[in-house]
Amino acid sequence: MDEHEGLRYLYFDVAHALQTQRWVIDHSGGLPGVKNVEHLESVLGHIRNGAYYPEMTDKLCHLVFSINKNHSFNDGNKRSSIALGAYFLELNGYDYVVARFVHEMENIAVYVADNVVSKELLRDVIASLLYEDDFSESLKLALITAISNAQTGTDFE
Repeated sequence: MDEHEGLRYLYFDVAHALQTQRWVIDHSGGLPGVKNVEHLESVLGHIRNGAYYPEMTDKLCHLVFSINKNHSFNDGNKRSSIALGAYFLELNGYDYVVARFVHEMENIAVYVADNVVSKELLRDVIASLLYEDDFSESLKLALITAISNAQTGTDFE
């Protein structure tokens, strides 16, 4: 259950996303700039739609997954997805989980980009980060299975 139920979410705009990507590139290297601003606008618009993304978990998952996978930026898409996800959390009062989110997402973002972690599994990871002290055994097993399958070339679920 989302503790924001019935409350209004706060969002950021494309200008803030572009500024964040510039900061990421300035501090970690890469090519600055946007490759497809329409993709970025689409993601930021979609997370506002409560019918499709009603809970924080849904909104954050779509934001991180889409920024990571759709390559809106010239470079730093994985890093920017984490930074923008962390900002979205902070903006909406989830300060307590930002450091853990950033730490855990460093590896998960790579697996998302490499098609190892699906959007559904990412949603489970994000829900766990937001509402549990540690990943459940079943989530750990799902992650291990996804990573193992990717390394061996099998496709079991």
